[in-house]
Amino acid sequence: MLEVVRAGALTTVQDLGRVGHAHLGVPRSGALDAPAHRLANRLVGNPAGAAGLETTLTGCAVRVTGHPVTAAVTGAPCPVRIDGRPAPWGAAVRVPAGAVLDVGPARAGVRCCLAVAGGITVEPVLGSRSTDLLSGLGPAPLAEGVRLPVGPAPGPVPRCGPVPAPGPPGGELVLPVVLGPRDDWFTPGALRTLAARTYRVAAASNRVGLRTEGPALERAREGELPSEGMVAGAVQVPPDGRPVVFLADHPTTGGYPVIGVVPGRALAAAAQAVPGLAVRFVPLRR
Repeated sequence: MLEVVRAGALTTVQDLGRVGHAHLGVPRSGALDAPAHRLANRLVGNPAGAAGLETTLTGCAVRVTGHPVTAAVTGAPCPVRIDGRPAPWGAAVRVPAGAVLDVGPARAGVRCCLAVAGGITVEPVLGSRSTDLLSGLGPAPLAEGVRLPVGPAPGPVPRCGPVPAPGPPGGELVLPVVLGPRDDWFTPGALRTLAARTYRVAAASNRVGLRTEGPALERAREGELPSEGMVAGAVQVPPDGRPVVFLADHPTTGGYPVIGVVPGRALAAAAQAVPGLAVRFVPLRR
């Protein structure tokens, strides 16, 4: 078991999400920084889809009960301590029974991934253990005193030291955007604004979407669309004209026009973008 000692600002159980349920109105959810999640699992010998913890900005702390575990922290760089003693980030570490593993505040970026050998084995819902903040599926966000079961270690832990991994975006977040399907709902001037102007990550951003602050995109058509299917990476433009990039807990349908879609490979960087960070969109034609 892992017993939550410090829950942090927002810590949730995440795996790689619920696949194949969008037609039921259930988004995929899952780890926002999927490459970091896979890396943490690989470091402790887990399958890539094993469930772990995703922290937000301030980290979390858990006490290991029952048996020792092997753990690894990836994603946003942060201090890692075991019973107050420094431990490596980005590497497998042994945590004795009774010890507290503390994942400290992110030094850069937003979200850390904590994996333990055997994975967190809370009851799955629709094939996934992920917490979905929009639909409410999966376990509730962590709170102090919550106990999380851990499965048996799948085998020997790979022998390797700290591994190189892409860092969070620094001076600006550059997001490629494949234009469409509703870019024709915007004026040519709006498309030039999207390509040439700088936006910033809004503090209201969350697991549902990365909200932006900056110049409004002018519509060529008014009103709303009939509800359409949405995908992760969709850049929806609400009435205020500021683009919103949908992330893992996004709704499956929506009536505001989608000016373009950010390819999946760029969404991990969006997941690590801190409020106030400059955002530059690079439109691409299909």
